Amino acid sequence: MQSVRTLPSVDEVLRQLKHLDRLPRKLLANEVRAELAERRKALINGADIGDIPVAQAVENRIAALLRPSLRPVINASGVILHTNLGRAPLADFDPIPRYSNLEYDLETGRRGKRDVHTARLLEHLLGLAAIVVNNNAAAVYLVLNELAANHEVIVSRGELIEIGDGFRIPEIMTRSGAILREVGTTNRTHVNDYREAINDRTRLILRVHPSNFRVTGFTERPELKDLVQLGRAHDIPVYEDLGSGCLVDLHTLGIDEPLVSDSLAAGAHLVSFSCDKLLGGPQSGIVAGDAELVHRVRRNPMYRAFRVDKLIVEALETTLRHVLKGSWQSIPTLQMIFTSVEEIHQRAERVLRRLEGLNAVIREDESAIGGGSTPDQVLTTWVVELAVHNPVAFEGNLRRASVPVIARIERDKIILDMRTVADQEEESLVSAVHAAMPRVATQSGRLRS
Repeated sequence: MQSVRTLPSVDEVLRQLKHLDRLPRKLLANEVRAELAERRKALINGADIGDIPVAQAVENRIAALLRPSLRPVINASGVILHTNLGRAPLADFDPIPRYSNLEYDLETGRRGKRDVHTARLLEHLLGLAAIVVNNNAAAVYLVLNELAANHEVIVSRGELIEIGDGFRIPEIMTRSGAILREVGTTNRTHVNDYREAINDRTRLILRVHPSNFRVTGFTERPELKDLVQLGRAHDIPVYEDLGSGCLVDLHTLGIDEPLVSDSLAAGAHLVSFSCDKLLGGPQSGIVAGDAELVHRVRRNPMYRAFRVDKLIVEALETTLRHVLKGSWQSIPTLQMIFTSVEEIHQRAERVLRRLEGLNAVIREDESAIGGGSTPDQVLTTWVVELAVHNPVAFEGNLRRASVPVIARIERDKIILDMRTVADQEEESLVSAVHAAMPRVATQSGRLRS
């Protein structure tokens, strides 16, 4: 019978872990002490500590600690821009492993600016100056802090939103030092509401595109061109937060997202948008528009706190080059959006054939562009539907596969959406499904006994 007195000493366990002497002794000793402390506490509380030897338990702890936490997963949920799965999957690129000319001008041999690598591409795409920061919330903060700190920004009440994880845009705006002058109502705001709010403390008119929310029914909001006209009449810049930042026209697919170029053409002095949504790039944000205003934002002292690192620069530059060339197939997000229903049907049939013997069928369904970034925007897809004894346990087993599979459960069925599964992922997907079956059966057997 085990007791606190029968627990081995730290040195005794370390001798049993001699085959791990390639690892720092401090790491091994700390994990041994942690394991012994947990067992000691359990024994004092009368709990069962199992029969796994301490040395083996410590080895398991170290293996788990050294195993990468960030892992590739197969997204079979059907949500293309899945917030919890990193939003936009990245286009293929080879990170430069050693030094790079991130801030070094190779022509002059002098210090350069990291902006140049993306600015030249953005200028070709948008026709105006642009800078990159670490996300769109940072872009909003910087613009308001630079152009309206201690002064008023006019914004519609219907556009003061909350984004993921409880972050509220009004709170970010307030932290910038700007004073929000709310106008209109939740569902209806008119140009005259903005006009009546203008005073000698007004420095900016802000318009927020509803990229992650929808207000329907009895609604009204001014056209951007009307706000631009109002701003020009009073010499007040108009800034539009576009959220998802669509650079490619998706209207032919029934996706109602404004183009960044259209907002700039309408006369917005500044726009900002995310790079990891419909642009299909890494997490970052772009501020574009009037060169003088963009330069002011870049010179803001907080810009350095929000600038992106070399990996983001390289990933974004890769994505922007693909956009410039019109290579949608090289940008996973756009590739999934543009994939035809026929191609997805063929993928579903291929997977179904590999699941012979299981209770599986394929059927037509709908994929979501994004859970929060583009609400109510769906595309027709084909899914593989699995009937299993315990769908909750089965879904958990898929998540714990060697290559985790993220599925969804509907009407007690496992749903695998083929729009968000890449061709090269089919083998791993099928393997995960087959591997999950006997484990569910075993779990079900334990439950019945």
